[in-house]
Parts: sequence; C-alpha cells; structure tokens
Amino acid sequence: MSKLEDMSEKYEAEQMQEAGHHEVLAAEQQGLKRDLRLRHMIMIAISGTIGTGLFLTSGTTIATAGPGGALLAYGVIGLWLVFVCQAIGEVATLLPLPGAFNAWGGRVFDEAFSFQMTWMYFINWALTIPAELSASAIIVEFWLPENSTFPSWVVPLIIILVMIAINLVGVKAYGELEYWFSVLKVLTIIMFIICGILVDAGVLGRVKYGMNAWHVDGAPFKGGLLGFITTLVSVGYAYGGTEMTGVTAAESRNPHKHVPKAVNTVLLRIAFFYLVSVFLLGSIIENSDPSLLNAGSSAAKAPFTIVFTKAGINAAANYMNAVVFTSVFSAINSDFYVATRMLLSLSRNGIVTAFSCLSMITIFVGSGVVFQWFVSIIGSIIFQSWILILLLHFRFRYCWKKQGRPVSDLPYVSWGYPYGNILATVIGCCCIIATWYLSVINPPHYPGDGATPDKLRVYQKARDSYSQGLLSAWFPWVCSACLFFGYKFVCKTKLIKAEEADLDTGRFVPTESDKEDLKPHGPMWKRILQYLI
Repeated sequence: MSKLEDMSEKYEAEQMQEAGHHEVLAAEQQGLKRDLRLRHMIMIAISGTIGTGLFLTSGTTIATAGPGGALLAYGVIGLWLVFVCQAIGEVATLLPLPGAFNAWGGRVFDEAFSFQMTWMYFINWALTIPAELSASAIIVEFWLPENSTFPSWVVPLIIILVMIAINLVGVKAYGELEYWFSVLKVLTIIMFIICGILVDAGVLGRVKYGMNAWHVDGAPFKGGLLGFITTLVSVGYAYGGTEMTGVTAAESRNPHKHVPKAVNTVLLRIAFFYLVSVFLLGSIIENSDPSLLNAGSSAAKAPFTIVFTKAGINAAANYMNAVVFTSVFSAINSDFYVATRMLLSLSRNGIVTAFSCLSMITIFVGSGVVFQWFVSIIGSIIFQSWILILLLHFRFRYCWKKQGRPVSDLPYVSWGYPYGNILATVIGCCCIIATWYLSVINPPHYPGDGATPDKLRVYQKARDSYSQGLLSAWFPWVCSACLFFGYKFVCKTKLIKAEEADLDTGRFVPTESDKEDLKPHGPMWKRILQYLI
C-alpha cells in the first residue's frame, strides 16, 4: 500500500470515528469526503437533467418528428428513466459507492461486468465533455457578427482551464457551484414556461399561436414511426446525467435521506421541465422552421431563444443564451466530477483533460458538426447504461432474496418493482433495437464515375451520415464486448453465486442523529413542499 493510500485510509477512519459511523468501507470509498448536503444533492440531480440536451437538441427533435412525435419521444424515454432512477435509488441508498451502479456488477454478477460498465460510463462522460465544449462554441456564436473570424476553439480552451482549477479544490466547491448554477437554470426554465404560455396565447408578440403548429404540413407526427425513432438517441442524450445521483451518493452526508429525495423528484422534473417546455416549443415554432435545426457549423442560437425573439424581447433572448452558456459550463463541471469518480487514477494522470481536448477538432470541421457526432455516440452509450442498470437491479434483488433478507430491510425500496422494471426494460430494448435498425437501412449508393460535383457532395454527406449512424449504434456494444471478454480472459473471473454476493461492504450505517434527521419535521404543508422541491 502506498503512503498516499495509507494516509487516505487513516483520514477516512478518523472522520468516520468522529461522526459515529461504523460501516465497513469499500476500497473505492477511501479518501472521499461526505461533504454534499441535501440541497446539493437535489440541485445536482436537477442540473443533471436540465442541460444542453434540452436547450440545444429539443429543436432538432421537433424538426424531425414534429411536435407530437417529439413530445411522445420525451415522454417514453422519460418513463424509462423514472424506473432506472428508482433502481439506482434502491441500491445506492444501501451501498453509496463512488462507482455507483458500475460497481454493482462486481458484487452481484461478475467482476468483468463491473470493469466493462465502469470503462463505458467513463467513456460516456469523457466524450460528453468535448460535446458540451463544442456546444459552448455554438452558443458564443450568437453574440458574434456575421462572417466573424473569431476562432471557435478559444472558448473550449478557456473552459478546460477553469474546470481543472475547480476540480482541484474539492467536492464542496463542486457542490456549491453546481447548486447556484442549478438555481439559475430552474428559474430560467420557469421564466421560459411563463413567457412561452404568454407568447402562445398572443399576449406577447401580438401573434396568437395556439395549437396551429400542430396542424401544419407534417405535424403532429412528422415522418411517422421512422421520424419518431430517429429522435430517440438525441432525447436519450438530453436526459443523460439524471442517473448521476447514484454517483454523488458516495459523498452525501446522509445517503438514506438524500438519495431517495433526489430520485423521487425525477418524475416531477421530467413532467414539468421537459414535457411542458417541448410542448410550448412545438406549439410556437413550426416543425418546418429551419432555425429549429441549430445543427450546422454556423448555428448561432438555441431554440429556446427563438421564443423570446418571437415575443419581441431581444434583451431576454440574450439573457437566455447566456443562461444556456452557463448550463454548458455547469454540465462540464458535472462531467469532470463524474469522470474523475469513475476512474480516479486515470483522471490524476490527465486523461479526462485529454478527452476534453477532442473539442479542438471544431477548428477543422465546425462546432455544430462535432456536437452532433458526440450526441449520437453518447446517446447510444446512455441507452446501454440504463438497460444494464435495470438488469443489475434484477440481479441484486435475486441475490438479496437468495440470502434470506427481507425487502423491508432495505433502507429504500423502489416503487413499482418488478413491473416497473419490466416495462422499462421492454422500452429500453425497443429503443436499442430501433437504433440498430436505423443504422443499417438506406445505405448510400455511389453515383458513378461520371457524377457531377453536386451529386458527389450529396453522396459524401450521405456516406458520412451513414458512417456516423453505424458508429453510434454499434460502438457501445462492440466496445463493451471487447472489455468484458478481454477482462474475463485475462483475470479468469467467474460468475458470483447469489448466496455469496457481497451486499454489506461499503454500506452506510446511520448514526442516531442521522436516524433522527430521517423523521418528518415541521408542519404538514412544509413537508409536502419539501417533497415536491
């Protein structure tokens, strides 16, 4: 054991002794501090949901599937995610490990499974960082004059340097920064919803939109079933990060209270922030409006700012774009946090920062193009992670039962089990199969040696798009298979018997003060309000 590891263990033991905790720590818990309060946990969970996915890709979703198709896509993926978060809440409350669900495989199934999931989740977040950085370059273009020569790589470079400084300070600084960023995002979403309702009703902007956009050509379900399934990956990207609650549990002061509180607000957040926002966007902006796409290298504004522009509030549009920029900053802050918790040793060697520098390829191909590449790949990895979380939860419950432990002994029980898990698994499998199907249909055909330059350009664009689809749909599964079987071959791991699964090491054992904190306090109206927010 190194001197640094020995000092970490000693420090952690002293902290636990002072706090009155007596749990047996898992190796990966050494050196971490329980510095996240309830307000941090709630706002981190909210921040994980509200980000560039909602602000930047919601417009493309409406343009592709129409207002009805977009709303259905967000609703279906949201339903899947609700039960994923319930699964995370149940196990993370019991075992608040830094690796969260990525560590479960080594406890209840096979160490190779945990190795594979940890690496894939790390890759997910390591790629999310350059995706968000590319988005930052898109957003800054809003304030630049037309045909500006401002280099797009400058903004990502500055953010990378700031993020390195923040993550050197510690988890408390991360929690505080994320809290205030989240407050700003929540207030802005509420402002947008109020403004959107007034614009839709014609109170602002002098044009009454109502439900007219739902009856234009192509609406409400533009492109039919194919248009709907085409949007699923980008919607998955938009929701990605909600599962972060399981990771932050390792540094929560009271996981038995904080984790359930965070996961139980998922449904409310999805219904309010996503579905209401997408409904208003789809009602105000017609699906044929080219400004919805916001995907080219010269993309200059998020779809939310269009609503403020239609309201005639130009200053508010600038404010909204500034908020979107802070959301990107906040998302990158979370990305650094999760990536370093997944593979702490790798992050100390600069790997997360190295992945961040992938955003510099915006110099060559444009920030909007790079952003779409990463969205498609990350969305597929997120789908894989969610379906594996559900399968591991099934396995966890099986091990718990085989060891003769009653469900009532769990500090938090996911509601709807097993039927909710079954429904979510069916939804997840259908979404994954849909992405596979989309990746192989309509391959591009070479126009021939005598083709005109225009036809060759169309072919090259179609070929690049087809290659991107193949990569995003199949990369997570091919990579996961290589990681799983490679580790299994090298380390000779075996399937863990249910009766021998370790369900105790790393458990959070609450003190008497923790137990007292779990009891309801204050008048009924205050408790209801606290549950909702």
